[in-house]
Amino acid sequence: MEKLSPQALTVLKKRYLLKDKKGRLNETPHQLFSRVARALAPEDKNQEKKFLEIMANLDFLPNSPTLMNAGASLGQLAACFVLPVEDSLTSIFDTLKFTALIQQSGGGTGFSFSKLRPRGDVVQSTHGVASGPVSFIHIFNSSTDVVKQGGRRRGANMGILSVDHPDILEFIEAKKNGEVIGNFNLSVSVTDQFMRAAQKGEKYKLIHPRTEQAIGQLSARKVFDLIAESAWKTGDPGLLFINEINRRNPTPKAGKLEATNPCGEVPLLAFESCNLGSINLKHMLNGKQIDWERLARVVKISVDILDAIIDVTKFPLPQIAQATLNNRKIGLGVMGFADLLIKMGIPYNSEEALNLGEALISFIEEEGHARSQFLGRQKGSFPNFQGSIWQKKGYSHMRNATVTTIAPTGTLSLIADCSSGIEPIKKVLSGIAPEWHVRMQAAFQKFTDNAVSKTVNLPFEAKVEDVRKVFWLAYDLKCKGITVYRDRSKKEQVLYTEDIGEQCCAL
Repeated sequence: MEKLSPQALTVLKKRYLLKDKKGRLNETPHQLFSRVARALAPEDKNQEKKFLEIMANLDFLPNSPTLMNAGASLGQLAACFVLPVEDSLTSIFDTLKFTALIQQSGGGTGFSFSKLRPRGDVVQSTHGVASGPVSFIHIFNSSTDVVKQGGRRRGANMGILSVDHPDILEFIEAKKNGEVIGNFNLSVSVTDQFMRAAQKGEKYKLIHPRTEQAIGQLSARKVFDLIAESAWKTGDPGLLFINEINRRNPTPKAGKLEATNPCGEVPLLAFESCNLGSINLKHMLNGKQIDWERLARVVKISVDILDAIIDVTKFPLPQIAQATLNNRKIGLGVMGFADLLIKMGIPYNSEEALNLGEALISFIEEEGHARSQFLGRQKGSFPNFQGSIWQKKGYSHMRNATVTTIAPTGTLSLIADCSSGIEPIKKVLSGIAPEWHVRMQAAFQKFTDNAVSKTVNLPFEAKVEDVRKVFWLAYDLKCKGITVYRDRSKKEQVLYTEDIGEQCCAL
């Protein structure tokens, strides 16, 4: 087994290693990886050995719920969930209950609140007045405060509102007073039509979600500028480019994608879940050259692990089990990219780094797709394969509707002693212009089935105009979403604080 750093041992002892009823540790790190490998390959000793090898060597790690719960009583192994929020009190509070169950089991949750009627609208059944989406986000946030995930960590959420919702201005400024709704990342779902209107200085219509009738209009440019200003002040909201997300929806017949997991890297249908895992690129070198043969082997075994997780997990709800099994989405990503660049002597803010990132993710996606095709022929394609983008591309089989995702990795990178996701090393962050962040995200997005979690870190001195430029560049380069964080714009950044870092579904 790879030698663990003192920091990795501390994290494992605090969060992952099983304890007895008195809270005493009763497994070692190697026993943890053995427990996970055994749970994922209960009837195949050879497969179990392969799974154990790449985890114990820290070449690959699955998301936190798998490390915590595989082979244990809880048994819920997925990291990411999206739940529907329909426009009725019963639906809203059913979803709140489902959220509590998911977060208790270790998962992160995402929601679109766009179907809720706006503040001040009449509720015909009671002749009362609706309080609007933002008020319910506060309720969900309070619930997360008191539900500790798997008894070990606080929960994370993504709250999304369509830019044409009548309450969009309230949503954009929901975090302007500092620490409110701190368990949520917020994103505005923007359309191509809105972005064109903002570019041209035109107005756009606000649509009542219940009647689907226009009830007002706003200046698209002023709304865009307000989003940029709020993001500059607080880090929220980000943008979701919803048309680009649905252009690459792998199962369009199964429904439109409206929401993502907490860090935005996994767009999911209502009740879908997804499990993630990341390859440690720091280990994929032979001297100063990429060891492509080793990387190919690790990709294949990683896809096998992530697909096996779907079959053994104990889903928290029957609706989630059904939706997940219909599409069998997995998210294989990377961590340690910045470490790899340093070892190869390549600056992060260089064309060479962009080209290498694109080459790496292209290779991982190609090998991952090939393995999913093999598993599809061996075990059967995901049930919604008919009408999927894979069938349209001429594939005869595919085990998983999605294969690749770039997650932020949180505590996984602490365990593996490597840099997080595709982020640069924080110590050298001040020497990277914002556009390099966006260009790196776009390079990885070209060959990623789901999306790319990437925070554009800005210095404290950055201007609102810098945020606007980042948003436009991300849109022009066909990213699926974008998030900015200006240094010291809030006390805790969701991705980086120890208390909530690993919870953001990356893990």
